[in-house]
Amino acid sequence: MQTHAVVPTAIGGLGVTVDDGDVVGVSFGAAGPLAGSTQLDPALALAVAELTAYFSGQRTDFTVPLRFVRGSAFERAVWAQIAAIPYGQMRTYGEIARAVGEPGGAQAVGAACGSNPIPVIVPCHRVVAAAGKLGGFGGGLPRKRTLLQLEARVAIESWAD
Repeated sequence: MQTHAVVPTAIGGLGVTVDDGDVVGVSFGAAGPLAGSTQLDPALALAVAELTAYFSGQRTDFTVPLRFVRGSAFERAVWAQIAAIPYGQMRTYGEIARAVGEPGGAQAVGAACGSNPIPVIVPCHRVVAAAGKLGGFGGGLPRKRTLLQLEARVAIESWAD
């Protein structure tokens, strides 16, 4: 059974969809029932709690179970590589392409990032163009910049402790 809630964040409402205990979708600019306004199933409640903690700077990784319900083998390989990028770090499209065995596939990696069905949790915002340029982002460059700035701030603050 699919359940859905909207998490209010610094980058707008994030719609979270859970199906049979796994997060299967996160969408930008979502509207609808806010998390906390209704009783949530346990997996959706965990996803909402983890996203809320992430945006408050209290969480640097996600443990909620995920499942990709669509995507080619290449896209899934790209998403797996993206999911492995540590918090506060970035990789280039070219680095991801090489990691999935397609050294000339930077543009294809960009397309796969753009079709990532679980952004933020699968952190496609951590993938940048060569020389550190932001490149594109399915949620728009202002959201990408905000996410990267959040992670940089939290990382810097943790080093100061």
